[in-house]
Amino acid sequence: MVRLEDRRELLDAAGIARVLRRIASAILERNGGPDGLVLMGIRTGGVPLSQRLARLIAEAEGPAPALGKIDITLYRDDVFSGLPRPKVGPTELPGPIAGRKIVLVDDVLYTGRTVRAALDALMDFGRPRAVELAVLVDRGGRELPIQPDYTGLQVQTGRDETVKVELVETHGQDRVVLRRRLEDASAPPAGGREDR
Repeated sequence: MVRLEDRRELLDAAGIARVLRRIASAILERNGGPDGLVLMGIRTGGVPLSQRLARLIAEAEGPAPALGKIDITLYRDDVFSGLPRPKVGPTELPGPIAGRKIVLVDDVLYTGRTVRAALDALMDFGRPRAVELAVLVDRGGRELPIQPDYTGLQVQTGRDETVKVELVETHGQDRVVLRRRLEDASAPPAGGREDR
């Protein structure tokens, strides 16, 4: 049996709001405004973050960028080995993505495998002009050569640690917590999805 122990809070509600404003501003600066942008939230944690970023961009520069949601379940490299009963969610696109600038949005970047799966899924819907990556937390530990273009917080974590993003939309509060795994020596190793 695996238990998680909160080690420390990395971001509170004000901290999350602050870094999202910074990311939204950087997206606008790099792209010269919101025209032609599509913010694509990776299910599940990236969806509410992409919606918040779209609102912040609209507040700063007028029209909100188009929004989409992408489910990567069937594109994961552990879909049949690490997930006991994979649940596939819908992918929602704001129209054709061919030739458009896509900003993938996720809550935590770890190994890079989730982002690789998102890129594979995205390409099945068309060939974007360019793809950028925005993450709330980059926790290091990359297994693939994937780096974010926009990062809210960078924190180095050990293999026995995990980062939990709680948002009002999903957990009733905003905070990011660093947790440590406490394993029961008599239990078999835990399976399932790690944060990315």
